[in-house]
Amino acid sequence: MRSSLTDTFSSRSLRALALLAVGALAAGCSSAGTAGTASAGSGGKAAAVKVGLVYSRSGLLSAYGKQYEEGFTAGLAYATHGTNKAGGHPIEVTEQDDAGDPAKAVAAAKSLVGKGYKVLAGTTDSGVALQMAPLAAQNKVLYLSGPAATDAVTGVNAYTFRSGRQSYQDILTAGTLLGDAKGKKVTVLAQNSAFGQANVAAVKAVLGGKGAHVGSVLAPPSATDLTPFARRTRAGRPDLVFVAWAGSNAPALWTALSQQGVLDASKVVTGLAGAASYPVFGSAGSKVAFLAHYFPGAGGGNPVEKAMLDGITKAGGTPDLFSPDGFTAAQMIVHAIESGSATDTTAMARALEGWSFDGPKGRERIRAEDHALLQPMFTARLKGGGSAARPELTDSIPMAEVAPPAAGTAG
Repeated sequence: MRSSLTDTFSSRSLRALALLAVGALAAGCSSAGTAGTASAGSGGKAAAVKVGLVYSRSGLLSAYGKQYEEGFTAGLAYATHGTNKAGGHPIEVTEQDDAGDPAKAVAAAKSLVGKGYKVLAGTTDSGVALQMAPLAAQNKVLYLSGPAATDAVTGVNAYTFRSGRQSYQDILTAGTLLGDAKGKKVTVLAQNSAFGQANVAAVKAVLGGKGAHVGSVLAPPSATDLTPFARRTRAGRPDLVFVAWAGSNAPALWTALSQQGVLDASKVVTGLAGAASYPVFGSAGSKVAFLAHYFPGAGGGNPVEKAMLDGITKAGGTPDLFSPDGFTAAQMIVHAIESGSATDTTAMARALEGWSFDGPKGRERIRAEDHALLQPMFTARLKGGGSAARPELTDSIPMAEVAPPAAGTAG
């Protein structure tokens, strides 16, 4: 194992994914990023920095949203040393449920910005992130996307960052499990969504670029009978099946893949999802190779990881896959205020560019050119079956080995 520490998978080619147009907010909201705003409230007290968490508190990705929120709460306590203040300014957090619906997310964001919120964070769904990012640029609001993995968010504008990994990092991690891809037939089995399409494009860019022949089988995100899609995957006789899946219908997918013999006919690689998914694999878990964004303990028990695990647990939560995304977002917000500004979001963004820090996963860095979050990634296997199934770390991939190609940030 290497000594360096290192929803779900794309390359810079995904810049071709069209960002859906979002209407600009009313002129009265356009001053969100203006420098020179009064830094003190009534009575001479330091003005609060208002942060809006817009995430999936309900809907298909609500479990991921919960992990993010618990991580954020623990991260804010850690980064502010329990004071809930940064640079003397109280941090006021308001949560909004987008239910995975871009329209709801945009409506919530517009309302928050109109009320003076300078920071938005929390996006769980890639389709939501693609609409939130342009809104942030139009209104000069600092935006930190969360578990949403689409690569199109990286480098999209000067005000958009991410606190989680992106699809390209997933694919490069998977590449360490696949070996020589030249001449191999690869099928991407995914949902027909922004997330799924991003994964298809990523695998084509990364593994296709290494000589693999890449095709795809896409299922509706709400599908419950996935047997037809498993059959289509098996019929294609791929050497490698790359499964990119997120949501509550994952158990039905793995049941179908097992019943249709896909796990025996091809090598199957997928991302390790949350702890609730471990029992889903049953005995089939030993037939699957896992790339991992995170699972408790993957960070090697470094001090920041320990603080995250302790903080979430003491609050009655359960550390899981996307806990670091929330925790890291809180670290980023506190740094942006303390080293940038409590009022000027342009200064906040500049403070984050190039920042290196210790996160729950290990050493991380925000690349200045395009705001990619460079971070360690992991590979794992499942040991045991049923409720006893647990991930075991097989490798830690240094952040430099899974860094997406750099590109200049758009305006």
